[in-house]
Amino acid sequence: MISQILDNIVEVHKVYTLVDFYQYIKGIEYLICIAFFIGFPMFYKYLNEKPEELGK
Repeated sequence: MISQILDNIVEVHKVYTLVDFYQYIKGIEYLICIAFFIGFPMFYKYLNEKPEELGK
C-alpha cells in the first residue's frame, strides 16, 4: 500500500494546460506541508528533551 502511494507521488503526469500544472503542484505542496507540520514538532520535541528523560 505504501509503495503504491509513493509510486503515485513520483509518477510523472502529463499536464496539458497551465491550470492542470498548478493543480498538480498544489497537491504536492499540500503533501509536503502536512509532512512538515507533523515532522517538525516531533523533531523539535526530540531536540529539546532533557538528558534524564531520554533514558526513560
